Order: sequence, then structure tokens, then C-alpha cells
Amino acid sequence: MEVMDALTPVISTPSTPAVEVTEEDGPTVEESYEVTTTRRKTVRTSYKIQETSASTKTTTMTTAAKLYGKDLSEYDDVDVDDLLSQLSPEEINILAKEVDPDDSFMPPSQRCSYECDKDPTGPLNRKKLIDHINKQALETPDIPELKPYVPGTVRGKKWIPPPQDNQKEKEADEQIAIDLGDEYEQALSAASQEEIIDLAAILGFHSMMNQDQYHASLLNSGQPVGLGWDGITKASQPKVFPMEPPNNTDVDATIKQVHDDDHMLADLNWNNIKNISDEKFIQLFEALEINTHLEALSLTNVGLTDKTALRLADAIEKNSTLRVLNVETNFISPSVIVRLIKALLKTKSIEEFRCSNQRSQVLGNKIEMEITQLVEQNPMLLRLGLHLEFNDARHRVAAHLQRNIDRICRVEYWEHATMVAIGSGYYTYTILPADFLKKRKQNLALAERNE
Repeated sequence: MEVMDALTPVISTPSTPAVEVTEEDGPTVEESYEVTTTRRKTVRTSYKIQETSASTKTTTMTTAAKLYGKDLSEYDDVDVDDLLSQLSPEEINILAKEVDPDDSFMPPSQRCSYECDKDPTGPLNRKKLIDHINKQALETPDIPELKPYVPGTVRGKKWIPPPQDNQKEKEADEQIAIDLGDEYEQALSAASQEEIIDLAAILGFHSMMNQDQYHASLLNSGQPVGLGWDGITKASQPKVFPMEPPNNTDVDATIKQVHDDDHMLADLNWNNIKNISDEKFIQLFEALEINTHLEALSLTNVGLTDKTALRLADAIEKNSTLRVLNVETNFISPSVIVRLIKALLKTKSIEEFRCSNQRSQVLGNKIEMEITQLVEQNPMLLRLGLHLEFNDARHRVAAHLQRNIDRICRVEYWEHATMVAIGSGYYTYTILPADFLKKRKQNLALAERNE
């Protein structure tokens, strides 16, 4: 009741309110009421009613601001600049220490209230400063403990874990019985442990077995001996594979073969050959322009740069027999990759092009869209080894390559067909597979002998 009385305003007699009418944009009526509480605190609330039209009224209620319980409404009309101009420099410094300016352009030494008046003792010596801090920390006495430490005694309350009720839940779970039927119960009761593990693997209960047991069940290779349900999978020893022999291809000899258009050289592999100079690359690409027998060129991890890659793009445009080109793991920029893919449009003989794992791992949306548009214009490209980040480019390229593969398969299938005349009097030409035609010819010959 006392709190409710403190919050319930008591309006004084009609002679107390003061009504003031001012002329602004419209007639304004301001009424002030004195509200008293049982704690004898005075709170003044002003109600401002502003009429904007004959049918619309806007009501604004404001409460006077307070600081430490003191009303601040009497300072609303005070000019702060005039008050600051009347203060002395010492008083301004005192006021600045009480105010924390929220200005990030001021240095921290001017924003904080702490000011050090001591003269500097010299340049900063970090080692001496740390030694002084450690010495001061050791010399400072510890705060006395309220209850001294005694070995073997516990100070304060000892934590006791709450009782566990999981035993009751386990007993309740064990009481649940599942009726599988006489046939299934008899089969499971007579099954061995290995057969139950195989059944669990088939049903997909991965958490009931380890990896060796699961894979053995899938491969039907027999369960490992001695593992059981509680067996632990041991780490298998990694297989030792022999190191790949180094690439002993003679660079100068292969360049001469490509330049002489050797019909024995159909696949050139320079993979992982180090320290190939730019002059050697340029000689190879110049010879590639006039070669008519080379079908596969692999230049993986040979240090190919933009300068030599641009020369390769010019050579691709003039070559008409190259079918496979691999330039993975080099230092080719995304713009030069676009130039290489653009060169594939002129030759239209390359079916497989690989250029992943270059200097820039991320191509960007603009480069990927350009590559996508160039690939969609290429009717001969069947495989593209390039990582595309965006789904739109990836799906469009995959769909176009699949269409190219389907079209090539149809063309190769009907290349083995022949033209056959069917009917009498009028000639109707139909394309049929070669094996069908051979069987049909045999049937016609057999029919003629029978006649």
C-alpha cells in the first residue's frame, strides 16, 4: 500500500494549476500539476497539448530531468559557452579531468583523466622496467587470509556431487522387452558373434562395431580374429610405394623431333622437369606450329609463366592435330588461362584441356563467366580440368561438355553405317549399322540359295 500510495498522484485543488497559453504554430495549452506522495517528494510533470487542426490533436508529455535528485529544468536556458568563458585555466583543467571526451581523433594521453606530473628519468629501458615491476610485486605483502591454511583441513564448503539417477533409467530400459517372434528369436539365439556383427553392419549400426569389422562385413572377407564387440582397431601400417623415377626426357632431342615432324612422336611428356629456360619453351612452341603428328602435350610442373603461355596460345591456334593439352601446376595467371581457352576455339581439335592448380587459386566471377562463355562456344572440347568456384559456371560447363560427348558418340556410331537402297522402282536411302547390314546380307544370300 505504501508503494502504491507513492506512485498514485494526488491532484490539488483547481486553484493550484497554472495555465499558460502561447502562440506558436497553433494555440498551445500547457498545464502543470503538483503531485504529492507519501514520502513528501515533489515531481513536476508538464502536459503539452498542441492543436494542429480542428479535428487533429497531438499530445506530448515530458518529464523533468534530474541529477542526484535535483531538478535540472531551471538550467535549460543557460548558455554553456558563457559559463566556460568565465572559468579560469585551473578550473577548466579540473573540469576536464571529470569529463571523458568520446573523440577518437584525440590521443589517448589527452582523453584519460590521469596526468603524470613527474619529469622523465630517461629513455625507456624495458628490462629495467620489468625487473622493477617484479621486485615491487615481491616486496608487496600478500593480503592476509581470513582463515589460515592448515594442511589436511578443508576451508569452506566441500563440493558433493548430486546423486545419480541413471541407474533407475537403466533398470527401466532393461525391463523393456521386444517380441520378435519365435523364428527370429531362435535364429538370433543360435547365431554366432560374427554373424550378429555382419547383421549389424547390414542394418547400418556403425556405432556397434569398429571399422575393420564393418568393412569386413561389407566385403564378405571374414571377421578379424579376436576383436569381438569390445575389440579395438589397431592402426594399419601404410603401404610403401616406390618413388617415381625422374623424368629423363631429353628436352633438346624432343624439340628437334617436334620440329622435324617425326611421325613416331605422338605423345610428349615434360612433366616435373626443372630449370627449363624460356628459350626452350619458345623453340618447342614454334615447332608445334608446323607439327602434324603430335597429339598429346603434357607440361605439368615445369615453371610455365605468362610470357611462355601466351606463346603457347599462339601455337595452339596454328596447330590442327593436338588433341590433349595439360599445363597444370604452373604460374599462369587467370587472364592468360582465358587466352588459352580462347585459342581452343580456332583450332577446334583439342578434346582435353587441363590447367588447374595455378598461381591464383581463385579465378573470380568475371573470369569464370568468360571461361564459361568460351567453353559453350567450343563444340569439340570433351574434358576441362579447371576448378570453378561458382555453381552457375560449374553447371553450365558440365552440361555443355556432356552435350559434346553425346554428340561425338552419335557421330562415331553412325560413321560405321552405310547407305542401302530399299524398295523396288523408287530408291529410299536409310542409314543402318554395319553389323545389322552384315547379318541382313547373310540372310539375303541364304534365301537366294533356298530358291
